[in-house]
Amino acid sequence: MTHETAELLYPSVEKLVKEIVAVNHAWKVACELFGQDSPLSISSRDLKTCLQVRLLRSYAPEKVYLIEDKKSEGEAVYSLCLREPIGDRLYAEHLPMRIAEEVLTDKELKQFKKI
Repeated sequence: MTHETAELLYPSVEKLVKEIVAVNHAWKVACELFGQDSPLSISSRDLKTCLQVRLLRSYAPEKVYLIEDKKSEGEAVYSLCLREPIGDRLYAEHLPMRIAEEVLTDKELKQFKKI
């Protein structure tokens, strides 16, 4: 396997976090421009979720873990907390709890919450 192929198949925690942040930003812009129910908004949101799940399945609980964000207003969400900062980031955005419960198994949820 070449280095480039390995990097695509197994991206670093840093690369995944950067992608999550970028896609989250794009999703928010798409919502502002086209509304939350636009195809671009929905696909951006779903891509962010996929990247977050990939980050968790690849690196939790050693490098990232889930914790309920009690300060978040509105829907209950998890923060994907990083054990070591990446740049100035301490977390990889939020994941709604209802989405986490849909896309992760109970075993994964329990494992990913290990602080």
